[in-house]
Amino acid sequence: MRTMPPLFAVRHVCAIEGSTVVITHDKHVDSPDPSNHFSSLQEQRALLQQIRQELIQHYRPVLQQGAGAIRVMARLVNELESRCRELHISPTVMQAEITNRTIGDVNVRLITECEGEPGGPGDYRMLADELGVALPGEDLSGYAATGETYLWLRDQMLQIERELLQQGIDLRIYDILATGNRVLRAQLAEHVRDWGITATADQVYLGLGAMDTLDKTLRGLAHVARVTNQLPIGILFPEPGFGTPEWQANSHGYTLHRFATSASNLFKLTPGQLDDQLQQFADLRVIYLTVSSNPTTFAYTPEELNALFAVLRPYWQAGREIYLLADLAYIGTGVPADDRARMATFADPEVWPHTLFAHSLSKTHTLTGDRFGWVTMGNPQLAAEIAPAWANSMASLPADWQLRFMAYVKLIDERPWLGEKLRAFYRYRRARLVAQLRKIDAEQHLFEQVYLGDDATVYNWSQLRPDEDAFSLFEKTGIAGVPGSGFGYSDEFVRFAIGVIPIPD
Repeated sequence: MRTMPPLFAVRHVCAIEGSTVVITHDKHVDSPDPSNHFSSLQEQRALLQQIRQELIQHYRPVLQQGAGAIRVMARLVNELESRCRELHISPTVMQAEITNRTIGDVNVRLITECEGEPGGPGDYRMLADELGVALPGEDLSGYAATGETYLWLRDQMLQIERELLQQGIDLRIYDILATGNRVLRAQLAEHVRDWGITATADQVYLGLGAMDTLDKTLRGLAHVARVTNQLPIGILFPEPGFGTPEWQANSHGYTLHRFATSASNLFKLTPGQLDDQLQQFADLRVIYLTVSSNPTTFAYTPEELNALFAVLRPYWQAGREIYLLADLAYIGTGVPADDRARMATFADPEVWPHTLFAHSLSKTHTLTGDRFGWVTMGNPQLAAEIAPAWANSMASLPADWQLRFMAYVKLIDERPWLGEKLRAFYRYRRARLVAQLRKIDAEQHLFEQVYLGDDATVYNWSQLRPDEDAFSLFEKTGIAGVPGSGFGYSDEFVRFAIGVIPIPD
């Protein structure tokens, strides 16, 4: 007969917003014992659920007090996982009870999915190897990485540096403008030609990811407004939307004009709403526009974009300078023909001079840690005017970073099938997540609507039923999403990321 372990109090301490919360449980906790595996897992599951419930009770008011929703949910999940590890709760139980869908980044090292034959085109485990992330011999869920692309990228960096030196470009010395080497900028300028747009190296500046280029662009536009006596400068943020540029704009002295879009328009700004905002706020000179939206996953159609441009034309013709700051972080994650059609609308000769594109390889090619970003500006004169935002925010861009950036541009250009495979992978995970959410809803009736989106981005945006929110959803399903307030919207909505965790059958 097995002897039960002694009853003892499991005490763990949580520091939340400057206060200390002590949670005490009286539990029989076994050490891992194969002879008592089922009973032990049952007890561990019950303990995890109790800790989760109590942490939710303490974090809910933190969110209601105005703390950043994304960070609150991420901290809640991290706190729960940390406590579970301290209590030696089985990874099997943790995986069953905690699904972190707060973070959008896809960790290609953790991909387990394989459609069809191993090693075939549907073996998504190989993406880490094919993208040059995996080291030689690294185990990727049963697939052994060759490391060929990993080594190829480093060889290309060596060759590229030699070629640059032959052209008199030495990345190891101070870059006066801090906008990046001209060869790479010229290569990136070519990337808009597929949309019918012409740009030169002088219209492209590099940055450490799209967030960095957005910050520098906003800083530069504020500088131009200041030296030309056009302050105050206002910026329009349609919501729900990505919140970081709001923080950036606020820190650079902008007047923020937030506008809540509606579900009836699929959370997109309409021409009438834009015109109302422009008439109401004379200082409004920048419009932040996510062409494919984080968090809603809906994208503007060519017709919708042209309708917005039609509203702007009379203002431009009357001499009012209004810039479109278009965030393209997810252009490339959806259907290529659809992306080309929507982006071709910006080629209009009246539109392009008033447009600034923020690009990134973070989401389109899962290179979030490498921080490859750039901005393409339609007006060469404006590009020259905002250049001080680069020179005065960083002394020089890192040499090895620029070389790796160039190697990746070459990899992507030479192997277009990589983008196709990533889009197929995103589509695969999005469909599975929607199916999982709908299955949960059929059983527990938690959702008012599970949106399909426009087959783009790495998220799902859904509406919860009354009396439900992201916390109750996490408690009932173990799935942690981000409340709508994290995007300037209502908490009856929640955003899920397909990123780090595979979607189960």
